[in-house]
Amino acid sequence: MSEPAPTQTSFVEPRPAATVMLVRDGGEGVEVFLMQRSAHGMFGGLHVFPGGKVDGSDHAERWATHARGPDDVAASATLGLDSGGLSYWVACIRECFEEAGILLALGPDGDTLRLHSPRVRSRYESWRARLNDGEPNVLDAMCTEEKLRLATDQLAYVSHWITPVDQPRRYDTRFFVARAPARQEALHDGHETVESSWIRPEDALEQFHAGQLNLISPTFKNLEAIAGFPTTEELLGAKRSIDPRTIPTIVPRIISSEGEGFDEILDVVGHGGRLNVDPS
Repeated sequence: MSEPAPTQTSFVEPRPAATVMLVRDGGEGVEVFLMQRSAHGMFGGLHVFPGGKVDGSDHAERWATHARGPDDVAASATLGLDSGGLSYWVACIRECFEEAGILLALGPDGDTLRLHSPRVRSRYESWRARLNDGEPNVLDAMCTEEKLRLATDQLAYVSHWITPVDQPRRYDTRFFVARAPARQEALHDGHETVESSWIRPEDALEQFHAGQLNLISPTFKNLEAIAGFPTTEELLGAKRSIDPRTIPTIVPRIISSEGEGFDEILDVVGHGGRLNVDPS
């Protein structure tokens, strides 16, 4: 049975989701990994970061002992939740591997995972293919068989966005930033995403304003948040120094403007303010 369209008194409950901005040090400063979605799928043609819905396997109790980073109590406190916060970190890592081929994990030796040979890369490409095919619990199986721990400590929490209340599909999304590990190559999956590139946030914003990149508000506002840093070390240090309690929940609203077109207002929940966005 299809879900009823939302009305003024009945809105779709947003689904938990997580997104990660992968960054690296480039010749002219920090670069971020952007992918373009297929024209035929959801958010067709948009340029996006890796991310997606939090699923049931991300809540597995095993991650409390098979990840190097915050436990669920600490992760939940960071996000202002009673429980379940760690699942957002796990979802980030799972979606990043599924969509971009980058796996934030520690190998059997305890060091950052490096895909150092064609044989090893081929093995992990097979794991990624199983994820993209929708096979359940692949991340769990891969970590068990390959003796991996998730590097959840590499993710820094950046922002919190919720889809407007009048939309038929809504997401409650936490955005993170992480440095891409050496000896791993980021690449779109060729299905949901059809193009990808490393680009300076400043250049991405310039191309957006020139009409060359198609971005929605959460993407370009998060690009603004990571622009202007000369190194990934300084960027990550700055984001980790932010008190997570000061990170607002942002809910965009589209309103008719005077004349032609629309204005977008970003309601900052719990902070008594608004961010006015001019996407032109």
